Amino acid sequence: MKQFFYRFLIELTNSKWSSLLIKKFANSNFSTKIIPSFSKVYEINLEEAEKKTDNFASLHDFFVRKLKSGAREIQHISNGVISPVDAVIEDIGTIKKDKTIIVKGKTYSIEEMLGTQDTLGQYDGGTYLIFYLSPKDYHRIHSPIAGEIMKQWTLGGKSYPVNKYGLKYGKSPLSKNYRTISEVRTASGQHVAVVKVGAMFINSIILSHGNETVSAGEEIAYFSFGSTVVLLFEKDALKMKENIKAPYHVKMGELIGEFMD
Repeated sequence: MKQFFYRFLIELTNSKWSSLLIKKFANSNFSTKIIPSFSKVYEINLEEAEKKTDNFASLHDFFVRKLKSGAREIQHISNGVISPVDAVIEDIGTIKKDKTIIVKGKTYSIEEMLGTQDTLGQYDGGTYLIFYLSPKDYHRIHSPIAGEIMKQWTLGGKSYPVNKYGLKYGKSPLSKNYRTISEVRTASGQHVAVVKVGAMFINSIILSHGNETVSAGEEIAYFSFGSTVVLLFEKDALKMKENIKAPYHVKMGELIGEFMD
């Protein structure tokens, strides 16, 4: 019954006004009362959290929780690429010549997703990965590589669901939703676009990194609610680990591939 209730609340955010009410509730002191049951329903590992359950100021505060030092191992190797989030890798594929990708049988425009011709050409024929974060997941986003942040920009207005049903039946949420993009360049000149896609009208993507350079595993942003991260790589740049096939559950810091020489 509780699981149905929480899923119902999340689905309510498909409406602009109901999502605003839920956002107000999630930021209220009263919302702390449902943190224990919410954690139980979604089987959240409270032992990993930096703060104890009764120290969170609101449900939103709990959603954006930080983890204890050492809760995630950053698997460093030369030229390695790590998962930027705790998530399910819902899809892995190749960016087509017409600058589109196909996710859950639906075609998405990379040109529309990035909103700029300057960056677009770098990813022709490249690789894309779709990471879906559910309500139970740790919602902070980390850099998948070490490098220089070349630029960051924001696009879109409204947001629609980005779960597997939203990807398949929604209004092209990956390329139309509110989103922020960070483009990172490695020391060897490889470019990676980290596309952070908002969900369910709430549009809360907070950038938390202000430096020009970033280390692999360093926090760069966080979501207020479940959402999606898309990684775009240049052609022939990424060699995925052979055991990773979508759908694949992954933890932040886990090695997912490496750059090819």
